[in-house]
Amino acid sequence: MVICSAPGKIYLFGEHAVVYGKDAICCAIDLRTWVTATKSSGTTILSSLGVTGLDFDIHPYISTVVEEMRKLVSFTGIAIKVDSNIPVGSGLGSSAAVTVATIGALNSLFECNLTHNDIAKLGHKVEMKVQNNASLTDTYVSTHGGVIKMSNCKKLPLIECGVVIGNTNKLSSTKEIVNDVSMLRLEYPQLIDQIINIIGELPNIGEKHLEKKNYGAIGELMNINHGLLDSLGVNVKELSNLVYATRSAGAYGSKTTGAGGGGCMFSLTSKDHVDNISKAIIANGGDSLITNTTNCGVNVESKYENC
Repeated sequence: MVICSAPGKIYLFGEHAVVYGKDAICCAIDLRTWVTATKSSGTTILSSLGVTGLDFDIHPYISTVVEEMRKLVSFTGIAIKVDSNIPVGSGLGSSAAVTVATIGALNSLFECNLTHNDIAKLGHKVEMKVQNNASLTDTYVSTHGGVIKMSNCKKLPLIECGVVIGNTNKLSSTKEIVNDVSMLRLEYPQLIDQIINIIGELPNIGEKHLEKKNYGAIGELMNINHGLLDSLGVNVKELSNLVYATRSAGAYGSKTTGAGGGGCMFSLTSKDHVDNISKAIIANGGDSLITNTTNCGVNVESKYENC
């Protein structure tokens, strides 16, 4: 039996633009998914969604991982159990985390000797199969951890100020929202391409401020990024309410993270404003999650032989 975990993530800058090959800065956070994998005569998957066998509707990411791993190693069956404190469909990388943690668990259980880069690439392949269009960013950051600029996979300094996430509890579909942006781009290519290009430039500016730990400037750039996402039509009232409430409560900056359409936003704030930001989120109908960025990516928590 192997227990393996992987972190969720927030996008500091670059979501949606990264789908079109532009840059992004993404941060692993201290919210994680744990996958327990045990050799078995048959295949079962247990999560908060229920108990299934291979099921590409209820457990598409895990089922696709099992399918892909069988191309690397022969096994009869597998029992997989998922525990997570990453909200599903929230823009915090829950699908990447469960994908990476499952690959990591099976890699360790069957001694496939996949490297971290191998795990990230296979995770991206799985997300592409399920979503049709996905960036390497989520699976790379979940695998390697840290704050990463994706153009050159450069690790940047961890964010040391407060990080507060606001969850609207409104589920969203990354696949559908990415498709909506794609259709808007087809209809207005000259306009949408310019917006995507500007979003793709924010990481280059933000990197310099991250190196200097200039969180005030980073917050201003986050606010710009949020406005550009708004122009792509991916924000909703529930997200915007939390974004503006937290800015008013003293955040350096607040923005949507992930595809949008619901899910989560986050704020960067000074440590002494964390409670105020959290209260502002709750007062405006959201759930508050106080967290930090982390260098810990995919990690085998424990391995028991003869189980």
